[in-house]
This record gives sequence, C-alpha cells and structure tokens, in this order.
Amino acid sequence: MHAMRPLPFTLRQLQYVVAVAETGGFRRAAELCHVSQPSLSVQVAEVERGLGVQLFEREPRRIRLTPVGERVVERARRILADADELREEVREFQDPLARTLRLGVIPTIGPYLLPVLDPFLREVFEGLTLAWHEDRTSELVRAVENAELDGAIVALESDLGRLAHAEIGRDPFVLAVPPGHRLAGSSGPVAEAELAGERVLLLDDGHCFRDQALALCSKRGAVEQGFRATSLSTLVSMVAGGLGITLLPRMAVEVEDRYGTLRTRPFVEPAPSRTVVLAWRRRSALEPAFERLAEAARTSCAGLLV
Repeated sequence: MHAMRPLPFTLRQLQYVVAVAETGGFRRAAELCHVSQPSLSVQVAEVERGLGVQLFEREPRRIRLTPVGERVVERARRILADADELREEVREFQDPLARTLRLGVIPTIGPYLLPVLDPFLREVFEGLTLAWHEDRTSELVRAVENAELDGAIVALESDLGRLAHAEIGRDPFVLAVPPGHRLAGSSGPVAEAELAGERVLLLDDGHCFRDQALALCSKRGAVEQGFRATSLSTLVSMVAGGLGITLLPRMAVEVEDRYGTLRTRPFVEPAPSRTVVLAWRRRSALEPAFERLAEAARTSCAGLLV
C-alpha cells in the first residue's frame, strides 16, 4: 500500500477558492463563508502556494481567474460536490427525510403545485423541512449538479443534463382565448389544426414551457406575437385584453383565471402536455428518499396532474 501524501489544501480552503471565483471578490466571498476577509485571503494564498500556481489575478477593483485557476475551480466544485455526497451518504443511515431538503421548482409549476404539495409532504414525513428555490430550468439543473440544491421539480421535456428523475404526473395544455373569440364558442376539445393563422402570446426565452408551446404553434401555422411575457399571469392579462390567444398548463388555470376572464378549452387527445418530474443528481445518497418523495407527490397532486 502506497503511503498517502498530505494534500496542499483542505476542503474548507477549496470552498474559499470557489467562493472567490463565484462572487468575484474576497470581501463578498468572506461574507458568504462567514469568515473575516483577511483570514479568507490568507487561506486562498496558502492554496496557491501549496499548488505552486496563481489562481487569481488581483487588480484594485477586479478579481479574475487565471487559466489554471479556471481548471482548479472546476475540479474543486466536483470535489466539494463529492464531499457533500459523502456527508449525505452517512446521513442516509439515519432517517433521510428528517432533515432540510433544498429543492428547486420552475416558475410555471411552483405557484400551482406547491400550495398542495408542500403541506402534504410535511405532514407525511415528520421532521422534513423544505427550502424552495424558484428559477428557470437551466439554472436549477446547474444548481443540482453542483450540489447547491438537492433536487428540483421540472418538466421532463427540458434538458435535464445527467440528472436522474422520477415522474410525478402529466400536465396537459389547454387553449386560452378572450371572450368573443372565434374559438370561444365551444367548451369541447379543440383540434391543434384550428390554431392555424392565430396570433399566439408566449413566455420569454428561457422558459421551457415557451419552447413546448412554440413547437406546437409553429407546427400548426400559428404566429407568435412580438410581445413576450415574463409570467403566466402576464399572459393571462394580455389574452383577456384581446391581444391574442395562448396555451396554459392545465394546473395553472384555476389560479390564473380565478375571475373567469378567459375561455379555456382542452385539446383533442392525444393532447399536448408536459411531464412533471422530481430530478436529482445521479448516484445521490438521497435517491431512495427522492423516490419516496415522488411517490408521495403523485398521491398529493392526483387532482392537478393526470
């Protein structure tokens, strides 16, 4: 067996290096790590001496990573993620759900699913604390992969990278039109072909729901309006004002059309939809816990999803 050589850094020092890289400065990194700036600066300098390379270019008003610093920080993030996995694996021998879970959720799911899901999970799993973070899919996937979040509720149709997942349910899309529109005369299912030539309002870039709706509309000859909304609430207001039509996730209709200002219709089966999933890092020690959470989520959301 080869003798183990001492490493020229500690995990805590790697955390300091990554914090400086992510915040762009020693002062903000020190605040993030809850240490004094001089102490953090000394520890980062020790890492540089131990590795024999300069990680940061220190200018009066700017801190920049050197080329080798970029490589070190990239590897440090993976090392810290593995260390976090080790900690979680040890916790797995205890009750894995008697803890705080950091979960992400996308904006087109959070306001409609969480009021039902969150209290249900807290009731089923005693000792479970849920800390929710809302963001777009790409940011949530990055945060989960870097162990900044434990998992996230997203749409399977998005790019989930290397994340594992368990299905919660399918969320069909519905057509939303203003009163008096030619497609508002019936409450029955609407065929996708009937969208041809219509002016459609969609969300802004970066929302996975936009990508799905745009693909459907483009295929059926609908025309996207120049205005792009930042939320489903804005879409609903614009449609109610007669500026176009839109697609909504069925789970959002009760909340967003609470005053009955729209006319909504389901689509003819097989209806366009998205698949809501709970995603987590592959090989995570919490995988059995997430499987249990997803099963409970399927039960609690049976009235919202199919």
